[in-house]
Amino acid sequence: MKLKTLTMASLLEFQGHKDDALEMYKDILKANPKNKEALSAIRRLSGIHKKYKGVNTEMKEKFVKMANETEFLEFERWLIKIWI
Repeated sequence: MKLKTLTMASLLEFQGHKDDALEMYKDILKANPKNKEALSAIRRLSGIHKKYKGVNTEMKEKFVKMANETEFLEFERWLIKIWI
């Protein structure tokens, strides 16, 4: 049985396993429909897959090759900026 927690989903996302993370976030939301963190993560990851697919290959490459939390947070700030 795979442990399904926000921490585990976040680790998958950070490691570049976006599809697996998305599925885990969905499972978490099914178990707790009021989980705002899971809902936010689902929206964020769904947007990456659909709305912005192929738009900015430079940032996509940076995302895939992130090596630490600082780079992840920088990328997250960039995403928030383009969504506002």
